[in-house]
Amino acid sequence: MNSQLNILLLENINPEAVKVFRQNGYEQITHLKTALSEEELISKIGNVDLLGIRSRTLITKKVLDAAKKLIGIGCYCIGTDQVDIYSAMNKGVAVFNAPYSNTRSVAELVIGASIMLIRKIPEKNKLIHEGIWMKDASNSHELRGKTMGIIGYGNIGSQVSVMAESLGMKVIFYDTQKKLPLGNAMAIESLSELLQSADIISIHTPAGEDTHNMINPETILQCKKGAILINYARGEVADMNAVKSALETGLLSGAAFDVYPEEPSKNGDAFICPLQQMPNVLLTPHIGGSTVEAQVSAGLDVSNKLVQFAKQGITAGSLSVPELNLPVQENTHRILHIHKNVPGVLSDINSRLSEHGINILGQYLKTNQEIGYVVLDISHEASQNAADLLMHVKETIKVRLLY
Repeated sequence: MNSQLNILLLENINPEAVKVFRQNGYEQITHLKTALSEEELISKIGNVDLLGIRSRTLITKKVLDAAKKLIGIGCYCIGTDQVDIYSAMNKGVAVFNAPYSNTRSVAELVIGASIMLIRKIPEKNKLIHEGIWMKDASNSHELRGKTMGIIGYGNIGSQVSVMAESLGMKVIFYDTQKKLPLGNAMAIESLSELLQSADIISIHTPAGEDTHNMINPETILQCKKGAILINYARGEVADMNAVKSALETGLLSGAAFDVYPEEPSKNGDAFICPLQQMPNVLLTPHIGGSTVEAQVSAGLDVSNKLVQFAKQGITAGSLSVPELNLPVQENTHRILHIHKNVPGVLSDINSRLSEHGINILGQYLKTNQEIGYVVLDISHEASQNAADLLMHVKETIKVRLLY
């Protein structure tokens, strides 16, 4: 049954991801190099059971409404703001990501950009390519002894913290949630205080209402004169025109951007942003996590999570369906029941099965505010009947018979 699942992988997901599926008996795999628009995805997703994406494919409510068979989405990256998690939750679609896969890759790029910018390498590189020799130490500095200010102290921010400190930097960070500092890093109470103190400002926050244009004309005025700004998080968190103005006036001495409010859908497309052609700016095409090592790690991590969910109902790491780590129950068939989280559903399930003399050999339940997730292990001969009965339980969202 499971081997017949249709799998659609977009955005050139690493071949290791495909290998995991094939090793587990899945052969119906479509592997595309590009992202798809909403309209294109709606036209293709009707018969898809498992979907794999990276950061450029948007999974909207319209897409999910068209996904009649979809059981799981794998985000082969850290972020999941490209997915309407609430709609996925209410459709009973499990969403997984790879929260640790590319932390090292992004953190290394942050440190590399910091060194390049504080040493004025972009300007010197441009001049020497133009045949101009400019050996000059003015305004060129070491990282050692400088202050790294990290906005968002999550997986990547904390990795940057460790690496920066190992280079002799003082590390401060600001996060809206209380986080345990690593090493000698110090938590700062406000964004304003961090901006006033940091020589290098590195952003590592998700996109959202609270972070939209967090770096804007007003907050940039609070920056320490000559600071360097690095945004390898989300394009929406920084007003690029405000950054350009600060670079032109000298308030900022350099900037590095890897993410943008609007990004092309495929390689080779035209791209325009306000910071192009500025000599003290490093621009890269959203490659913070694009190393071979990171892509292999994400491919293995997310594909294994999807396989575990498809085969055993395990939802460890899911951002939409309540998390359950499940034991393997021998000589049974497993049924997954996802329902709206209202009182009486579990009682209804048990009553229906009891009335038909169906014995439950194993039962597991986890809920969140919106939905409940029940896993039932039933004897082989009764499993199909049990699955049919559960389809008629009030508030049912999705029922799936596994094995």
